[in-house]
Amino acid sequence: MPTKPTTIDEYFAAATPEVRAVLDDVRAVLLQAVPDAEEKYRYDMPAIMFGDRYGLHYAGWKQHLGLYPVGELPADLEAEAAPFRAKKDSVNFKYAQGIPLDLIGRIAAALAAKHSATRS
Repeated sequence: MPTKPTTIDEYFAAATPEVRAVLDDVRAVLLQAVPDAEEKYRYDMPAIMFGDRYGLHYAGWKQHLGLYPVGELPADLEAEAAPFRAKKDSVNFKYAQGIPLDLIGRIAAALAAKHSATRS
């Protein structure tokens, strides 16, 4: 039985080549959108942290890429994210439909700004 990943690099290495390519792209977009974010491996998935407590996690599944938690967004951004909402606090992007990296980056930046404003 394979060992369960415990780091971001192990998580990426365990992914299929197709999913790994998406994860690499998403990681780069997230780090560009939130340049001061710290990367962590939490809840069995990669994450970028907004300070010590809040983060945006992402996971490469068989059919889709998921972002968690994606809470309340500004209205215009929510309108764009709404078709991808899986639940109140998550969005799923199906690989077959293409991964909207620009939207993912804007979601991350909006969530980081929101958490930064609540800490000030």
